[in-house]
Amino acid sequence: MSRLSVLDLRGDRSDPRDRLPRPAIDLAAARQGVDASLRAVHERGDAALRELTARFDGLELAEDEPLAVPDQVLDAAVERIDDQLEAAFRRAIDDLRWFHERARPQPWEDVHGSARMGVWFNAIQRVGLYAPGGKAPLPSSVLMAAVPARIAGVEELVLCTPPTGVGPDGQRNGWPDVSILAAARLCGVDRVVRVGGAQAIAALGYGTDSVPRCDKVVGPGNLYVSLAKQQLVAEGRIGSDGYAGPTEVAIIADGTANPRVVASDLIGQCEHDELVVALLITPDADLVHRVEQALEEELPATRHRERIQTALDGQGTVALVDDIDHAVQVADAFAAEHLEVQTAEPRKVAERVRYAGTTFIGTPTPVTLGDYGAGPNHTLPTSGTARFAGGLTTSSFLVPVNYLECDDAALRRLAPHIRPLTEAENLPAHWRAIETRFSDAPPEGGDDA
Repeated sequence: MSRLSVLDLRGDRSDPRDRLPRPAIDLAAARQGVDASLRAVHERGDAALRELTARFDGLELAEDEPLAVPDQVLDAAVERIDDQLEAAFRRAIDDLRWFHERARPQPWEDVHGSARMGVWFNAIQRVGLYAPGGKAPLPSSVLMAAVPARIAGVEELVLCTPPTGVGPDGQRNGWPDVSILAAARLCGVDRVVRVGGAQAIAALGYGTDSVPRCDKVVGPGNLYVSLAKQQLVAEGRIGSDGYAGPTEVAIIADGTANPRVVASDLIGQCEHDELVVALLITPDADLVHRVEQALEEELPATRHRERIQTALDGQGTVALVDDIDHAVQVADAFAAEHLEVQTAEPRKVAERVRYAGTTFIGTPTPVTLGDYGAGPNHTLPTSGTARFAGGLTTSSFLVPVNYLECDDAALRRLAPHIRPLTEAENLPAHWRAIETRFSDAPPEGGDDA
């Protein structure tokens, strides 16, 4: 049975964006819930966080129970995880550090016409991190945010994550997932708060007694988390890493691709959520049949089969195209969070695709490597926003500050060229701000040096 919808674009080079798959989401209803949570936290702080945690996470916290996770619980989390997981965390931290140190932008300064100018990069003072803990706790998201933030020089990191952890007996213990706590400790996060959802973003944006107000909030989450970030950005409360909604993968593949590899990569991303978008872009109709057969063979063995099947049935799509040139055009229109290229010449094809969160080149490079810390970040733009935004990196935690320093000679050189612009815009006080700096008459003309 076919599990992929077919979008036949052969012979059609018009813009396909409105026909490409996206999850169906009731934004209006979601915004109502988000607005209510934001308002409650803004007005009542920690009391609202406790009420919303009881409602959404089923955890009743008394007023004398801390929302912040104590140091001893964080230390115990590192002791609880097995040696292999701790080693994997430490290796991922090293690989992420290597990549993000090289991604750090460098300040510059130069002199132009005797005016000195340049750009400083100043670290954001306090950053809020978010790590989901629902269907799948994501300790990797803690690493992805904390490592580049520390490289940038952020002074304080505050992590919010829901209290979905269980103890050694398998029962809920009221704390976040142990792997998230351990990752936070190993990354040097300063404070961990056991609050999730839109209410966590509200706390990071507005500040409460338990959660210090942050300047920027980053990290993936569900629709409610994303909408809460959007609202707080609109209010000017925080900066954000952009829209990190349900994950998505697009694969450009030709007849040389291994259909079982393609199928496993589609399944792998659909494991995240029922709203995942999985898009295969190919000029080879025969490959589609072979991929669907591989899906049928692979799905029964997957642990989260129901979730994966729902995503494939809802958003699993094949875009049939004329050729690889057409495939590149469709990939740019989709602007995938994750783009895989499995073709005869994958590097040449990958270099031609302009828009993607991260591009994974060739069959030996699955998205999974990026998910878990090969180097590039896994917090990436979704829903087509890769057309104008990139993934989380060191620069995400730095504020570029332009500066200009003129001496008298530079001011005299620039002034004659500024005056007609102030007159064209009918802003005479702008010219007056220059004119008052001259003890004699300002220059009437100047050279273009």
